[in-house]
Amino acid sequence: MPELPEVEVIKNIIKPLLMGKIISYSIVRIKKLKYIISKNIVKINNQKILNIKRRGRYILIILLQNTIIIHLGMTGKLFIINNIKKNILTYNKHDHIDLIINHNLILRYTDIRRFGFWLWEKKNYKKNIFLKKLGPEPLEYKFNDIYLYNISRKKNVPIKILLMNNNIVTGIGNIYANESLFKSNIMPTRQSKTLNFQEITYLVKNIKYILNKSIKHGGSTIINYRLPNKNIGNYSKYFYVYGRENKFCKKCSTIITKIKQRNRSTFFCYKCQK
Repeated sequence: MPELPEVEVIKNIIKPLLMGKIISYSIVRIKKLKYIISKNIVKINNQKILNIKRRGRYILIILLQNTIIIHLGMTGKLFIINNIKKNILTYNKHDHIDLIINHNLILRYTDIRRFGFWLWEKKNYKKNIFLKKLGPEPLEYKFNDIYLYNISRKKNVPIKILLMNNNIVTGIGNIYANESLFKSNIMPTRQSKTLNFQEITYLVKNIKYILNKSIKHGGSTIINYRLPNKNIGNYSKYFYVYGRENKFCKKCSTIITKIKQRNRSTFFCYKCQK
């Protein structure tokens, strides 16, 4: 599943190509992804794209009075396709939605497992049912050591579970929670309220560092993730623990351990993390 860095990179690629352009019309080849696709998306025509934003793992296409909210789910991908005359009739069974831009460009949505979704929001997108409960963005100032320390005092849960709660901080995801905790020398199973302020400060600093580094390297290519320009992210080569069970720790040569926390894989080094 694309996490925050991957969605940020996708947004950064498509924004300069689409902002200010007109959605001429759409081609929708399926009635339902995770949710039924709105008739407003099916019948869209001559709508100007004012902006493209990201909130958590959601991509927001801001129109004059409405917003298209896109979530990529497990296997969703967006592609920019040039030469519309040649490619508009060239698609495969997993290419579910095309937005035709200025009659000469296609924004194509592909999703093998169909766990992603496209929503049409008529109101302020911030009031959308999926967005209004999201916590602060981890790369923004609101997510800081004081904020996380105060939250952690009130929660009797493992620190990794806390970081993956989108109501507390949105979009960190499993990969980056694992990597941030390793870089911070913190065991993911530790109860959040046992971390002192210094540890929280170091953790927040490392979360921001790792997310920014992943964005710089195009995100992490895990299974189906691809960028709209069809390149792949290469941050996975910098992983210290994620996906490295039974391999030697890059710092101390201890074998990396894998466990399950709420049905998600957790990776850590017994020696480096306490």
